[in-house]
Amino acid sequence: MTAHLDIDVIVFDILGTMVDEPGGLGRGVRALLPDIDDARTAALVAVWHGYVEEQQREMLAGRRPYADSVVIDREAAARVAAEAGVDGEEGIRLLAASAQRLEPWADSVAGLGRIASRFPVVGLSNASRSALTRINAHAGLRWHQALSAEDARGYKPHPDVYRLAIANAGCPPERLLMVAAHAWDLRGARAVGMRTAYVERPVGDPPGAADSFDLEVRSLDELAAGLGVT
Repeated sequence: MTAHLDIDVIVFDILGTMVDEPGGLGRGVRALLPDIDDARTAALVAVWHGYVEEQQREMLAGRRPYADSVVIDREAAARVAAEAGVDGEEGIRLLAASAQRLEPWADSVAGLGRIASRFPVVGLSNASRSALTRINAHAGLRWHQALSAEDARGYKPHPDVYRLAIANAGCPPERLLMVAAHAWDLRGARAVGMRTAYVERPVGDPPGAADSFDLEVRSLDELAAGLGVT
């Protein structure tokens, strides 16, 4: 691990990196279907993620007008409910809301606080502004700034989303470090000149053989140490 990068601002992905998104969606599915087993729960969460990813690709390709994450999550919840054979608007509403009630990973709150004692910390998420407010409040995540891809009217890995963080920081992109549990996210950040750090999580997109990020760590504590934060 390369330590002590010359960095001014640390930018964190949130969904999957700081909070357990699949776990929160799974709890929502089980609330809708109390007798469901783990395998079926995982399959329905995969339906949700597949729908969201498909719609984001459609928007990035210009085949669908921009819609924020609240709209897409509501559609994904309806898709999951239909797949499960469940009718009723209230159940769909509650399931969609589970996307905003996501638990932090064990090191997220303390690790973020530790790094924030030394560097400005910025959240950069595909979640909409309203969703991001609720996600951060539920998880207890405290940012110096929280930025939503809604302001770029797009989704990562579109370069305009990362440029939100660069413009907010007011410094060259190589002075920002993007932290994520998703290699695809880090590739997008690297493409606009940001430095990159992969943090291992039980979910996410691990680096491939061709990936080369500035840091690869197992936890936020290891990240803090790599940044020289005591």
